Amino acid sequence: MNGPWVEKYRPQSLDDVVGQNHIINRLEKYVGESSMPNLMFTGPAGVGKTTTALALVKSILGEYWRQNFLELNASDARGIETVRNDIKNFCRLKPVGAPFRVVFLDEVDNMTKDAQHALRREMEMYTKTATFILSCNYSSKIIDPIQSRCAIFRFTPIKGQDILKRLEVIAKKEGYEYDTDALETIVYFAEGDMRKSINMLQSAATEGDKITNEAVYEVVSKARPEDINKMITRALSGDFMGARTLLRENMVLQGTSGEDMVSQIYQDISKRVMEDKMEGEIYMDLMEYLADCDFRIREGANPRIQLEALLTKFL
Repeated sequence: MNGPWVEKYRPQSLDDVVGQNHIINRLEKYVGESSMPNLMFTGPAGVGKTTTALALVKSILGEYWRQNFLELNASDARGIETVRNDIKNFCRLKPVGAPFRVVFLDEVDNMTKDAQHALRREMEMYTKTATFILSCNYSSKIIDPIQSRCAIFRFTPIKGQDILKRLEVIAKKEGYEYDTDALETIVYFAEGDMRKSINMLQSAATEGDKITNEAVYEVVSKARPEDINKMITRALSGDFMGARTLLRENMVLQGTSGEDMVSQIYQDISKRVMEDKMEGEIYMDLMEYLADCDFRIREGANPRIQLEALLTKFL
């Protein structure tokens, strides 16, 4: 396997980044000008924030990018001492063979408020020698003084067709045959997360010489979309016991977790309303029940009891 495919096939340039064209076009202008402001990349996991940051740094700093680049994961180094020591010591030095130095802070929304305020002061103090790239899942957790000092780029989930093309390229380069429906199943479960989709592809590839639908389901431990569809159809038609049987089969035999089951139910009813197979008012009611079920499960309630109670709302 030669290591994780996620790292092996990580894009090395901005042109190779998949699915964020609206952002890449703006970043390429910074490369052309050899100058950029502080940046904040925000969006869900696995959509290319870290990959884009690394590709941008390599493009704008050139061959000396390693000497002028500091990467920290704020989940691990989240306190004020990290800002006072590591970041300050790095920013004090002059850039080597590059226009400026770059500090990349990943998962910065996990930094404490005190550390964020200290970071704001460092961003103000070293504007002539260093630029900051901040990455986070939730920009609302970042204090306003930092947000106001950054150009904010909002990453979106990657489109299914773009993920599918990337998976096809990787499978071919690794020498694996594949069924198209197997890759489509991976896209379905990835929900716009490129990292998750590549990890699933590599896991499925360990099952044999060909990547099949069965191999994918062996590694994802989730219910089949058609089973979810049948379960919801039965519940909506008043067949609670039939829907309950499918629910139990998927949770016991397939090992589908409560959180995953909620997510798949959400995907199914969203698809129904988009295809005009469900009235808007019914959809809104079901979303309220689904949100309540999701909250209770995440708070520790019994998943099977909560999901069976949810099915009664579909009747």
